Amino acid sequence: MTAESTVPSPGTQAGYSPVSVIPRRGSAAGFRFPARRPPARPASSLPLLLADGLAAVAVALALTGVQRRPLLVALLVAATILLRPQRPRPVAGVLDELPAVCGRIAVAWLSLGALAAAWNPAHALSARTLVVGCAAQTAVGCTARAVVHLRRRRTLLRRPRAALVIGPATTSQRVAAAVLRHPRCGVRPVGIVAESPGGDEGLPVLTTGQEVQRALIQNGVRDVLCVHPAVRSVQGPLLRALAESGCTVWEVDADTPSYASPEQLAGFSCRRLDMGVRRRGSLGKRLLDVVVSGVLLLLVSPLLLLCAAVLRLTDGPGVVFRQERIGKDGRPFTLLKFRTHRPVDEHESATRWSVAGEREMSHFCRFLRQTSLDELLQLWNVLCGDMSLVGPRPERPFFVGQFSQTYPGYAARHRMRTGITGLAQVQGLRGDTSIEDRARFDNAYIDNWSLWQDVCILLRTAAALVRPTGS
Repeated sequence: MTAESTVPSPGTQAGYSPVSVIPRRGSAAGFRFPARRPPARPASSLPLLLADGLAAVAVALALTGVQRRPLLVALLVAATILLRPQRPRPVAGVLDELPAVCGRIAVAWLSLGALAAAWNPAHALSARTLVVGCAAQTAVGCTARAVVHLRRRRTLLRRPRAALVIGPATTSQRVAAAVLRHPRCGVRPVGIVAESPGGDEGLPVLTTGQEVQRALIQNGVRDVLCVHPAVRSVQGPLLRALAESGCTVWEVDADTPSYASPEQLAGFSCRRLDMGVRRRGSLGKRLLDVVVSGVLLLLVSPLLLLCAAVLRLTDGPGVVFRQERIGKDGRPFTLLKFRTHRPVDEHESATRWSVAGEREMSHFCRFLRQTSLDELLQLWNVLCGDMSLVGPRPERPFFVGQFSQTYPGYAARHRMRTGITGLAQVQGLRGDTSIEDRARFDNAYIDNWSLWQDVCILLRTAAALVRPTGS
C-alpha cells in the first residue's frame, strides 16, 4: 500500500500561485502545523439570556401578587426556554432582534395565559394583563439587550480581532483598507498573504509560510479573510493549517455580490467556511478502533503465528519489519509489518520506493504483499493508538517532506490519525498510483468524516481482499 509513482506538480489556478506552508521537521516533534491554539470562542449567549430572565422576573413581580407566586416561577421558566437567544451576529443591534424578541415574548405570555386558565379558571389572566405584560417585558428586555450590545460594541472597538487577508495583493489591500475604515466591524487586518506585494502601499505582504506563522503568533490572529474565488482551492492546505491553529476562516465577496448572506463586513457579503477542524465522534472512532483491532488480533493470531513461522523458515531471521512513519500532527511512530523485502541499509529503507513485484522476493513474500497479509501486524499499531483502522496511509519522513513541497494538500493529511485503509485505497489508489489523487481523496475523507463512513470503508476494504491487486 505504500508504493506510488511521482506525478508532476499541478498548475496554479486563475493566475494565483499558492503560498507554501510546509510543516517543518523537528528533532522531537516531527512535522507540525503552525502553532496550535484553542479555537476562538463565539460571543457568549449568557448575557442575553440573563437580560431576558431579569426582564421576566421584573415584569412578573410588578404584575402578580403574593398569592400568584407560582405564576412568577412559570413566567421565568417560560421566558428562559422560549426566549433562548440565538448565537449573536458579529455586529448585532437590538432593533435587528426586535421582531424575534416580540414574537417570543408574545408566545410566552399566551402560553402562560392558557396554562393558568387550564390550571385554575379563577386565576385566569385577563386580556389587559397579557397585553401589559407583553409590552412591559418587551420594553425591559430590549433595554437590557441594548446595554449588552453596547458593551460588546465598545469591547470590539477597544480590542478588535486581528485578521489576515488572503488573495491577490491588489484586491486584498483594497478589502483591508475598507475594513480598517470601519472599525465598528471589530476586525483589524494586520497582514496580506499573497504571492507578491503588487506595488501598492499598505499592510505588509506575507509571501512565505514562516512569515505567516510569525504574524499569526505575534498579532494573535483569530480571523482569516479570503477575498478571491481561487483561494479555497489553491490555498486549501494553508487555510486548513490556519483553522487548525484556532482561526475562523471567512470568504469575503470582494467584487460584485454573487451570493446572499446575513453576515456583513464593512459592506462586503461574507460567510464562514467550515474547514472540517472540529471533529465530533472522535471517542466513537477510537472505540471502534480498539474493539475491532482487539477482536481481529485475537481471531487472526493463529494466522499471524503461521505466517511468522513460514516466513522464518523460508526467508531467515528478522520476521517483523519496523520503520519510522509520520502520523497525526506530524508525530513519528514505528510501523510494524511482516518483512517481505530486505533493504541494503537503513538509508535505502527510508528513501527507496518498495515495489510489489520485485523479482528478488520469494513466492511467499510476494503472496503476503498481494494479499495484504503483511499489513496485519498494524492492528497492533491501531490498538496502541499510533494508527486508526481508517485514515490516510502513513508515509516515511523523507517522502512526507518531499511530497509536502510538491503536492498541495499533502501536509494537511496529517490532521487525522493515519490508517490501515482509507478512502483513497478503496478508490483503487494502492501501490504505484498518483500521490496527488491520494492527497485529494484523503483530505476529502477528513473534511467529510463520519463514523458510518469508516464502517463503509472497512466493509469495502474487506470486499476488496477477495480480489487482491498487490501493494
